Amino acid sequence: MAMLGSTRTRHLSVSPQRSIVSPGRFPSKDHFLLVNLIKFLWKYSLTMEKVQELVLVWIFLALFLQNASNVEGRHHCHKGHKKNPHKGSSSNPQMPPPPSPTYLPVPTVPSPEPCNSSSSGIFDVTTFGAVGNGLADDTPAFKAAWKAACAVESGVVLAPSGYTFAITSTNFSGPCKPGLVFQVDGVLLQPNGPDRWPKAHSKKQWLRFYQLNNMTLTGKGTIEGNGELWWDLPCKPHRGPNGTTLPGPCDSPVMIVFFMSANLAVNRLRIQNSPQFHMKFDVCLGVLVEKLSIYSPKLSPNTDGIHIGYTRSVGIYNSMISNGDDCISIGTGSSNVHIEGVTCGPSHGISIGSLGANNSQAWVSNITVRNAVIRDSDNGLRIKTWQGGSGSVTDISYENIRMQNVLNSIIVDQYYCSNKVCRNQSSAVYVSGLSYRNIKGTYNMIKPPIRFACSDAVGCTNIRISEVELLPHVGDLVDEPYCWNAFGVQETPTIPPVACLQNW
Repeated sequence: MAMLGSTRTRHLSVSPQRSIVSPGRFPSKDHFLLVNLIKFLWKYSLTMEKVQELVLVWIFLALFLQNASNVEGRHHCHKGHKKNPHKGSSSNPQMPPPPSPTYLPVPTVPSPEPCNSSSSGIFDVTTFGAVGNGLADDTPAFKAAWKAACAVESGVVLAPSGYTFAITSTNFSGPCKPGLVFQVDGVLLQPNGPDRWPKAHSKKQWLRFYQLNNMTLTGKGTIEGNGELWWDLPCKPHRGPNGTTLPGPCDSPVMIVFFMSANLAVNRLRIQNSPQFHMKFDVCLGVLVEKLSIYSPKLSPNTDGIHIGYTRSVGIYNSMISNGDDCISIGTGSSNVHIEGVTCGPSHGISIGSLGANNSQAWVSNITVRNAVIRDSDNGLRIKTWQGGSGSVTDISYENIRMQNVLNSIIVDQYYCSNKVCRNQSSAVYVSGLSYRNIKGTYNMIKPPIRFACSDAVGCTNIRISEVELLPHVGDLVDEPYCWNAFGVQETPTIPPVACLQNW
């Protein structure tokens, strides 16, 4: 198959009441007024918490007013290209099938119909001057192709196979006509390390997609982050002299950021070696991620695979993530997130948080993780909150999870502290409505496989555990779970028994 894409629609929320912004209705005039207002607030140094609260109010109003819609991936064809003699490989590793689902099966992608390779609306970056030898700066060509594709309905920005395109940090902004596709069949290459990063450019992000509706990022190529020199900065954890961490600015770019956008689809790409997070969705509505391969080495610092913040109605399906931090991290303001058929590891597992830092408010709700595999990871299913925070984490469901040599297989840590010194505080984010069902496999014996370290102030409530079987990866001695101020019920016999839960 010459081109890869998705031609189906998938519901993105566990709740049947899910609502996503309708195509053509977002971004609106009110949206752009809000953007200008946010810029004004930043200009006059209003706090991040206040800006985030304003953004969330707008999101909830938008959700209430808009009609339901689904995210669709799109399939496009293009002419074959002659291989560039300087650079060549853009293959994407074959993804193994996810674990067999016991509850709701994940629909398969139907084969696309054959199409005419001379279809209009395809804007090949090489026709806009991109060289694709991995050395020349192809940023102007990508900007020009984006501008042209943005102006037509169902336009395609095409980075063809057989080329390696070096581009600097770039904003791909809307609003654009609906159905825009950014298709990477070759290789996109980030500048190699801090010394190659343009001094006039922010080091916060590399590729930023902003104010877009009904947009797809897809392809059979590779997006390469060249993160090695960033990971070795002495300000990174344990990268200073004798394993120390030196103070000072330590900005490193997130590879791909989607900001204030709706009805997004990302699929089929290989994304690797990010200096920091690989992919981030911030203040978005309606996201479908599937069949991605995300990779960075196990010891690469802060290289979360996918991070979600202030984003609602998200589906992450049938993807493989191996990295040096959280496989998937879910931040405050996120709800209606469904994760299925994902393989994580090595990594730090699937995490909610950290939440409530610096006495902030946080809220996360309606998160489902099912039919997943976590292996050789420092954490499995983790919820982490700081002392002194407020808000809530509610309605979290984990089903059909397989563990292999996982440290902290099931953990709720309401005393999270990334610094060595954190003071005791009385308030905390309220955690309630946790369900762990059919969680089986092996754990690393350094720590107990199940740990509920809940706040003295509010505790963890309504925890339900059934069909949990966690055995040591090596040896026969089974560690007892740890509970502190945790309330719930063990619905079936488990290994190990979770007798420390208080009656709920």
